[in-house]
Amino acid sequence: MSERAYDAILLDLDGTLLSDSGTIHPYTRERLHAASECGVTVMIATGRSETTAIPVIEQLGIETPAVIYNGAAVYCPSERRLLEERNLDRALLERLIDYAEQHDHLPVVMCPETKLALTPRRDAERIALHDMSKLRIVEPAALRVDRSIRVSLFSSAHPNADAFVADLKANIPDLDAYLTWFPLNLLPEHRESDLLVIDVQPRCEGKAEAFRLLETRYGISPSRTVAFGDAGNDLPMFERAGLAIAMENAVPEAKEAAHRVIGANDTETIGVLVAELGLDRQPTTGR
Repeated sequence: MSERAYDAILLDLDGTLLSDSGTIHPYTRERLHAASECGVTVMIATGRSETTAIPVIEQLGIETPAVIYNGAAVYCPSERRLLEERNLDRALLERLIDYAEQHDHLPVVMCPETKLALTPRRDAERIALHDMSKLRIVEPAALRVDRSIRVSLFSSAHPNADAFVADLKANIPDLDAYLTWFPLNLLPEHRESDLLVIDVQPRCEGKAEAFRLLETRYGISPSRTVAFGDAGNDLPMFERAGLAIAMENAVPEAKEAAHRVIGANDTETIGVLVAELGLDRQPTTGR
């Protein structure tokens, strides 16, 4: 019988696997590779789009399909394409853009391999868009496309992200979508930003979609999975994982939901825990 307690590792990227400079600690990368070679399924689950997730997937160097867009799509590194893709209903997209226009928010429409945005009007918006890969600045009519996976709304008009999402729901009371929201300054490269963000994705189970993928593709149950994260969008993983791990730098909600809190994302702490759990070694068998 296998002595290994877990057969899969789920990894958030920003604030978790990645340091604030955007790199993976060498020891953590080494231990994750060792775990993969020992038969543990190592999978990324991120809110990033494929254009921003791909460089990190390549940096990690493990070709397991990755859950991206907070569960709305699945990217395959070996085939270099989306295996799954959910699209926002066109009528909902129209209402989101109308809401942004009426309330002077900046919308960004994300589609496979491209992002569409209006010309930023303030320095905070220009900085927010500066590092977005595959971004095209377009006229308002060009935002209304058929194949959108996410609409990100940026606002500086609300006191906090909860107030922003409450306002969105008040304006679109029958909103049928999966929402994540946060202050942009949670991201290391935007510490000085006053912008708030709502990401609107098609209805899904968030990062918990990774469990469906693990079960159908690899036969691994949630109870046999270790999930690492730091933010509110990691809670769907934490609620179902056999072992939920929050980073030292995690938001309070993530720490409260986790089974354990480890070191900060700038350290080798993930690799240390992988080794402590014995996931980087071949399991022993007994009679």
